[in-house]
Amino acid sequence: MSRGPLSEPIQRIAAVFGNVVTYFTRAQEVREARRDTVSDFAAGDPQEMQSDAYVEALRKATVPENPYWYQYVMSNPNAQRIVASSLTDYLGVPFEPEDVTMTNAAIAAIAVTFRVLCQPGDEVIIIQPPHFLYEPMIMAAGASTVRVPVEDGTFDLDVDGIEAAITPNTRAIVVNTPHNPTGRIFPPDQLERLAAVLTAASEKHQPIYLLSDEAYNRILFDDNTFRSPVEFYPRSLLLYSYGKVLLAPGERIGYIAMPVTNPDRELLRMGLLAGQVITGWAFPNATLQYALGELEQLSVDMKHMQAKRDRVVESLRGFGYELHVPEATFYLMPKSPLEDDVAFCELLLDEDIIAMPGKMLEWPGYFRLSLTASDDMIERALPGFERALAKTR
Repeated sequence: MSRGPLSEPIQRIAAVFGNVVTYFTRAQEVREARRDTVSDFAAGDPQEMQSDAYVEALRKATVPENPYWYQYVMSNPNAQRIVASSLTDYLGVPFEPEDVTMTNAAIAAIAVTFRVLCQPGDEVIIIQPPHFLYEPMIMAAGASTVRVPVEDGTFDLDVDGIEAAITPNTRAIVVNTPHNPTGRIFPPDQLERLAAVLTAASEKHQPIYLLSDEAYNRILFDDNTFRSPVEFYPRSLLLYSYGKVLLAPGERIGYIAMPVTNPDRELLRMGLLAGQVITGWAFPNATLQYALGELEQLSVDMKHMQAKRDRVVESLRGFGYELHVPEATFYLMPKSPLEDDVAFCELLLDEDIIAMPGKMLEWPGYFRLSLTASDDMIERALPGFERALAKTR
């Protein structure tokens, strides 16, 4: 039998990823066809113009200061120093510049880390609902995925469930906090219990690494505070993207950072460097690294984001939707009034509202809304949410 153009692993990954591609392709078609009327809540994309400060930081970084300005750059030493200092100050956990690996945002950070740590036969635990790219990236590293859902209602970590899911093949666990899509900040007592479970399991089986996906760790509502899992478990790697806090996901810059408490950090440094190279030079562009000193000082307007959260939550609850108030991130996760959340998102689409079905996030019966939608989009969408709900009755 003749062989097709795709390798067997890529066929499996493409099958998992297919629904995501279909959804975003459809959303883009609707966006283009109804540009003047659509309200786009699909993803954390900017719907308003970027700040002058952000644009100026990028503009300045593109002006060469020497003949080598655009040469190959791995992790720029100044960028590493900025990240290590910022993390130490923000989290109260010491980091050293040499333990910071600059990446092409968080997705590259996660993919590289899986590739460095995992091999065929390994298992990676993920918290459900997960980011839809976790499983394809785990599969690409040759490992398999084990899911542990958050606790129903509270969206807390199910530490007992995680403990029960650990086997001698467990290599890593991914903890996304603040959690997309629920907006939950996992509290210190849960992180302490998780650390104790991982420590005991590492001593019993093999070292288990905690990948702390913290893309939203500065997008906090109601003056909430954030405590990182790396504070509680030494064998951790912190994965970050500036695309969320700067609301510029198309400008790809982030990092992998290991706290000084990580006992394997010296061995992992070279492994992460090699992983960056073989993943297709997964370092950020040189100019983004040059701009990092100024980008580090900028942030999305959280007062405005919180006002949008409060406006949508109050309105949807007033219409009769059931939803909780997120502590962080810029997402809402209302319960779908139809058991089939995909069908309900089609009703919303009839009202020129693009929402993400919970099924895509492995959380059926809900749908996700991004608060990065503009104020105008929100206001013109509210009557549509009310009409769509009425149609279900």
